[in-house]
Amino acid sequence: MISSDIWLPAALLAGLFQAWRTALQQRLRSQLSVSGAGFVRYVYGAPIAAAMTALYMYVEGLLVSALPPSFLALSMAGGLAQVLATALLIMGFDGRGFVAGTAFSKTEALQAAIFSFLVLDERLSPIAWVGVLIGVTGVLSLALGGAKQSNVFASLGKRGALYGILAGSLFALTGVLVKHATELLPGTDPVAAALVTLTTVMVFQTAMHGAWLMARDPATLRKVVKTWRSSSLVGVLAAVGSACWFTGFATAPVALVRIVGQVEVVFTLAFAHFVLRERLRSHEVIGLLLVGLAVILALTGSRP
Repeated sequence: MISSDIWLPAALLAGLFQAWRTALQQRLRSQLSVSGAGFVRYVYGAPIAAAMTALYMYVEGLLVSALPPSFLALSMAGGLAQVLATALLIMGFDGRGFVAGTAFSKTEALQAAIFSFLVLDERLSPIAWVGVLIGVTGVLSLALGGAKQSNVFASLGKRGALYGILAGSLFALTGVLVKHATELLPGTDPVAAALVTLTTVMVFQTAMHGAWLMARDPATLRKVVKTWRSSSLVGVLAAVGSACWFTGFATAPVALVRIVGQVEVVFTLAFAHFVLRERLRSHEVIGLLLVGLAVILALTGSRP
């Protein structure tokens, strides 16, 4: 059920900020390990998330009440799922390049539709389901690099594809867990619930990932500090982008938000073409058109 129209601009902005942040993380791979490139989004993003939450609560005259243990458990689980998904996504960049690594993870829209139905009993209209399938077809067109039908299964068996698909599963699970967590908070302001959940999740992520790095890879922690100029921007974009995602999840079905959020692929191609100097090919144009059609169908299917 859609509780506020804010979900649509939130989903569109989430796609923009995520594409921007992912592009910067890809460039950080020359300076940091996979784990380090993922960690910067939490350690530099958590203070931004806390500041946004405090500012919103102050402006709206709201107070944060006691957080239920079940909320904390779901936030921790969602945070861990997102940490693992981000690591897999960055690892997937080495498999078939920046665009393909992101595109493979976009199967999360279909996976989110299935997970949210099974866990949250969220139901999509038939038109929205068609949009999901067309959207997945579009992102796979991007990911498979224009491969012939006979080579599709072989392409899906490659490392980059597997990392991307697994990342999509964990991102889809993250959305479901975050949605469930926001529902456990008292109050009726969905944006406040989203921001409180975001801050809680990012604090857990910083603690969990930071503890692992401190024990297993302290050199990466030092590099994260040394690269603060570029790394902190990743953190800002991660916090703002996640605030948009979480707001979308709090106000609309998870799968619907993920379908619209597939416009990230459009922004990703723009970053890849203009910033990373990757060529735009015919199969990528076809994929973009399919993703656009998927978003239109999803919006049509969301109308009462």
